[in-house]
Amino acid sequence: MRSTRPNVIVFFTDQQRWDTTGIHGNPLDLTPNFDRAARTGTSVYHSFTCQPVCGPARATMQTGMYATTTGCYRNMIPLPPDAKTLAHYFREGGYTTGYIGKWHLASVDERRPGEDNLTYWTRLGHTPVPEAERGGYEYWLAANLLEFSSDSYDTVLYDNDNRRVKLPGYRVDAVTDAAIRYLEMPRTDPFFLFISYIEPHHQNHLDDYPPPDGYRERYSGRWMPPDLAALGGSAHQHLGGYYGMVKRLDEAFGRLLDALKSLNLLDNTIVLFTSDHGNHFKTRNSEYKRSCHESSIRVPTAIIGPGFEGGGQLPALVSLIDIPPTLLDAAGLPIPETMQGRSFFPLVRRQAVDFPEEVFIQISESQVGRALRTRRWKYCVTAPDADPWNDAGSDRYVEQYLYDLEADPHELVNLAGLDTHAEVSRMLRERLIQRMVEAGEPAPVIEPAPVRTMPQQQRYVFPEDLQRVVGN
Repeated sequence: MRSTRPNVIVFFTDQQRWDTTGIHGNPLDLTPNFDRAARTGTSVYHSFTCQPVCGPARATMQTGMYATTTGCYRNMIPLPPDAKTLAHYFREGGYTTGYIGKWHLASVDERRPGEDNLTYWTRLGHTPVPEAERGGYEYWLAANLLEFSSDSYDTVLYDNDNRRVKLPGYRVDAVTDAAIRYLEMPRTDPFFLFISYIEPHHQNHLDDYPPPDGYRERYSGRWMPPDLAALGGSAHQHLGGYYGMVKRLDEAFGRLLDALKSLNLLDNTIVLFTSDHGNHFKTRNSEYKRSCHESSIRVPTAIIGPGFEGGGQLPALVSLIDIPPTLLDAAGLPIPETMQGRSFFPLVRRQAVDFPEEVFIQISESQVGRALRTRRWKYCVTAPDADPWNDAGSDRYVEQYLYDLEADPHELVNLAGLDTHAEVSRMLRERLIQRMVEAGEPAPVIEPAPVRTMPQQQRYVFPEDLQRVVGN
């Protein structure tokens, strides 16, 4: 007997930039299935992570709380044993739950004496996740560190009984095949399935983006986003493989939708496509994502299914922290008071709702940073005295970046400290402190950047209503 409550599937990619998609202007036709979902369902056009690193983003996605609230402010910190996840909330609502793919929220062993980096990380990758650390999911076929338990054509996951399961095919296809097998299982209750891919994340031990055979050649030397064209980084080396991985992910997304249709499940299933963070290809620091820039924080997001069909393009700025309450809301389940995001489901239904006008971002590992993204401005501060690995936050920050996204969408001109923008910085500083307090952090001191003067030829005049401009 089929349930009238909608099934819910999360199709979660890793390190995928928003501008890999056609609806965001990529001309290479990498994502026809995603683009179709965005056109026919709901396009969360302005979608951002609230923490541009794997573990913290996943902690937020599972709990609906900021990384500093759960304590998972950086990688290698497991979810607290008492943390309630989407799996717990959906199970309480009568759903069966399943998780397939990368987890990245379990505890890890200390390095053994004399153990080199590759051996250490590979050992961790091949350590099954104990049942108590699986976030409450019933069906389990996953690895804590999928990038170290597998390679592009060598996919290894672990099942409910901690048995090693080797899956055939390219890794995206192997995980998708496993998800389709889950869909075929007989059940009477609705299901919540979380599919977590590693692609298009780099393969760590190679520092490469290995696509399916033949896909790298399709995209090497072709269109490059303007920020990467201007700044270089590793994009020329890696973008062909990265695009090939994105293409195969979109093909997998299409296969998943085809499977739902063939099983008569599509009309009663909410399917969310999103990613944990983006990729700046070593243009903003020495690695790939830990920064406040659009390349790190903006992600592709679209939703189809009951309640989301014909939703159009949402005007709101949506954070990853808003997705858990939205999924529960759309499934008709209560939103826990502990969740710190807002459901945007009322916006899809054209209902008036008080929704934040900016996105708040926490940054760890590369720096202890905080940022605010409004429609027009990007404002970022850093804690120079804090340890990015051991400190979750700080009581003192210094202004680091200010970008006018209307005039400079690719964030190539840092306006922090310019005398012409002192008032803008002051207003954004106040708003950032307010958002930090709302997230449960103590109100810090934020020191303005050292004052400097913009060269006369680069000056421009603000509209008279500065408050309106900052409000955008």
